[in-house]
Amino acid sequence: MTLVSLLDAELAFGDLPLLDGAGLAVAEGERIGLIGRNGTGKSSLLGVIAGRVALDGGELMRRDGLRVALVEQEPQLPPAAHLHDSLLLRGHIPSMHDERERWRIEARLAEFLHRFAADGTRPPASCSGGERKRAALALAFALEPDLLLLDEPTNHLDIDGIEQLEEMIAAEARGSRAAIVITHDRRFLDRVATRIVELDRGTLASYPGNFTRFEARKQTELQAEATARRRFDKFWAQEEVWIRKGIEARRTRNAGRVRRLEQLRNEREARRARIGTAKLALDAGRRSGKLVAELSAVSKSFGGRAIVRELDLTVQRGDRLALIGPNGAGKSTLLKLILGELAPDAGTVKLGTNLSVAYFDQLRSQLDEDKTVAETVCPGGDWIEVAGSRRHVMSYLGEYLFPPRRASAPVKTLSGGERNRLLLARLFALPANLLVLDEPTNDLDIESLELLESVLADYSGTLLLVSHDRAFLDAIATQSLVAEGDGLWREYAGGYSDWLLQRPPPKVAAPAPASTPAPSTARRSERAKLSFNEQRELASLPAELESLEAEQSALLARMSAADYHTAGAEQMRRDAGRTAEVEQLLEEKLARWMALEDKAKAAAQR
Repeated sequence: MTLVSLLDAELAFGDLPLLDGAGLAVAEGERIGLIGRNGTGKSSLLGVIAGRVALDGGELMRRDGLRVALVEQEPQLPPAAHLHDSLLLRGHIPSMHDERERWRIEARLAEFLHRFAADGTRPPASCSGGERKRAALALAFALEPDLLLLDEPTNHLDIDGIEQLEEMIAAEARGSRAAIVITHDRRFLDRVATRIVELDRGTLASYPGNFTRFEARKQTELQAEATARRRFDKFWAQEEVWIRKGIEARRTRNAGRVRRLEQLRNEREARRARIGTAKLALDAGRRSGKLVAELSAVSKSFGGRAIVRELDLTVQRGDRLALIGPNGAGKSTLLKLILGELAPDAGTVKLGTNLSVAYFDQLRSQLDEDKTVAETVCPGGDWIEVAGSRRHVMSYLGEYLFPPRRASAPVKTLSGGERNRLLLARLFALPANLLVLDEPTNDLDIESLELLESVLADYSGTLLLVSHDRAFLDAIATQSLVAEGDGLWREYAGGYSDWLLQRPPPKVAAPAPASTPAPSTARRSERAKLSFNEQRELASLPAELESLEAEQSALLARMSAADYHTAGAEQMRRDAGRTAEVEQLLEEKLARWMALEDKAKAAAQR
């Protein structure tokens, strides 16, 4: 069944529309990954679906009695003595008439606060942005909505928290609950999304499957779009030459061709170009010594708690070292120890020669809120020296997607993604052979992330990196330093996925001594092989699954088309019903296929 439908949606803030005749249908049980460049209107779209933002035109249709929970990028909590009480007010729980339902939600809230490691006894005014986000997530899951709307939920979560959230969203959507998630975390989208919806230049395009499947299809589409535009521009140029041939041409031209040229001109003027791509570049400056930093038996504690214990570490020129660990493990503290900004309690830290450091602070404390964008990058002038060449500040900022009108805006008016891009623009303008990035991926859109990856891959200096973005870590890190508890850190080769393969297996209790199976058990074991009918069923299931997936893709593509509302209410009901049936059949047949596969493997091993 369809939960929400957008028909010819129009919404504009400023010069360009955020939604321009956009259409979308959300079915029960779907997990939609909503992606798009920063500033395209993704958060506004969630606000529309949640009923908090009114459309300028078009129609929003919601199922009667639909329960929606929205977790904003920066959740606001009502004032209260304790975080738990503030969440109750945010969810309007005290005003519920059903006392049993109120108690049930309060119990679930306590459960999810614990699962998100949020302290319900803390005053909300003292909570950090990450604590507010985790608390708001706990409330959203406790309310058991039909549709869960999450705006950048992975920001401020560590890797363990992100993986737990993935499992929770998947578990919620196994029934009829649906979710729409805005995130730049590509690994998250691969594990969670059943459909990717891209907001681009005011329109919504739907792609069945996860982010990896989306990337493959999108690349093909972009190549086709570029080819079509080249043909259009060539044809337009030919028509312009023809219209300017002079007196002889004006005598012979026909009115139809003139009208066609006028239409081409209008189309070219109205055509909205694809949003530009940031052009990042890094100046590694002069070459550092081969040794960048050497830590010998370094220990550091705060309040009796060991952050680092007897760490031996050597960082050499060209290393890309990733620090991996849960929130509170001491990653930022360890960075300061490596850089010599913090003295160890024990052990020694030796720094190399000719080091020039650029530091990306996750708190963005290096940004002056009252300065303009241009002043932040180029104080006291209009020209900046970048990688040995002189650049005008407006041209340089344009490469980081700041148009001239935004260059004069104060820093305090920028969004999180814009602040990150500004800080990168400032840092990358400085020659640095040691680059320190502490959570650089927060608030960056996926295209900017992938571009940052490519730039860092070509960087000839040394990189120290803290990030919870697993795909980013895999693309960048040459080695990882992982927190293993109680102040112990261990070094592994490669990025996050490499660490997963190399880490020691968790300790498990020794199994109880095996006893001789009873005769009846042995006889059952002998019979535990596939029957003839089960063999036929196992052979046919892959084709059945493939057929159902193809039907599901076709249904979702049709339901997400901009003109779907013209199909009529009866057709929309049939499509929604069949979508739910196909989803259920896929789950059942996949479970059956896995069970038969396991049974066949077990029989083959006897």
